[in-house]
Amino acid sequence: MALLDVCLPSLSWPRECTVAPAGAKYKSPGGLLEPPYCRTSFILPPGYDAVTFLQPYTEGDGKVKLEFFHGTTTLAFKFQHGVIVAVDSRCTAGKYIDTQYFKKVIEINPYLLGTMSGSAADCVYWERLLAQQCRIYRLRNKEEISVSAASKLLSNMLSGYRGMGLSVGSMICGWDKKGPGLYYIDDNGTRLSGHMFSTGSGHAYAYGVMDSGWRQDLSVPEAYDLAQRAIYHATHRDAYSGGTVNMYHMKKDGWIKVSQEDVGKLHDRYAKEKK
Repeated sequence: MALLDVCLPSLSWPRECTVAPAGAKYKSPGGLLEPPYCRTSFILPPGYDAVTFLQPYTEGDGKVKLEFFHGTTTLAFKFQHGVIVAVDSRCTAGKYIDTQYFKKVIEINPYLLGTMSGSAADCVYWERLLAQQCRIYRLRNKEEISVSAASKLLSNMLSGYRGMGLSVGSMICGWDKKGPGLYYIDDNGTRLSGHMFSTGSGHAYAYGVMDSGWRQDLSVPEAYDLAQRAIYHATHRDAYSGGTVNMYHMKKDGWIKVSQEDVGKLHDRYAKEKK
């Protein structure tokens, strides 16, 4: 797919490969017909302002309210040996627990990771689209995209749909020529760089543990233990977080998956430490 996008200028796509509302044909800015998977934006129905249409259902005192409950806990922080990423794995649909084993880390490429909080469908779609664009960048430029550029790309894509009902709170972390990088991006197009972020309904509990134990000079075992404890305590107090604690370590030579441990076993282990 990415290779086809790179080769697009030399290809002539038949009209039946293009899809648009009411049978309309979509053309790229250069006048070439594009297949649907080469676009980074949706074609909206003509005559509709999506933001104005959704406003009565998301704001104000309307009788019908679209209120979606989201629950998760994700965190990432930088230290002297790279970036640690830790997430829970519980996926909820309102008050119903859909699964205890949802993968909330998108492995974009060997040097980039993305976390998910908010709507699972929105996060998976946009971060997979980001992964496609990062692959296209590598094919065109013969090098991996920087963490800053990848986060800016995701921010730009999401900002075009501000107010249209997306629910995304993501952290993009990786390692490039400038060293380890960590960015927070949300559905409004907000993009922040920092050394520590936590998102989701359990983020306040995770921050409490992180603030008490984080140091730039943490050793690798200390960093692993801190991230694991932070997610565990969030799952213990937040009903919408749980399942397992999945942890990744971003190093200079790429990311590794450190562990996947059930929060029940962690609870027993930490309880024994108190005795």
